[in-house]
Amino acid sequence: MSDNNKQTRTLEGRVTSNKMDKTVTVLVERQEQHWLLGKIIRRSTKLHAQDDLGANEGDLVRIAECRPLSKTKHHRVVEIITRANV
Repeated sequence: MSDNNKQTRTLEGRVTSNKMDKTVTVLVERQEQHWLLGKIIRRSTKLHAQDDLGANEGDLVRIAECRPLSKTKHHRVVEIITRANV
């Protein structure tokens, strides 16, 4: 199997916590349609990500899937899109 065709899944979300050492919690929101009513619903997921760039609370970041780094951490911060207004 070749690694050339490997696609890494990237997501964008807002940092909700940076209190851990080298780990941030990222809230990823998505919109999906209700299966019966057809109404658009906002769903969210909190993910733990490895942070080597120094993201702070409120920053908009892009995270990418990677190998498991710990029990709950399976993503890595790729870039900080916008900084929070302090």
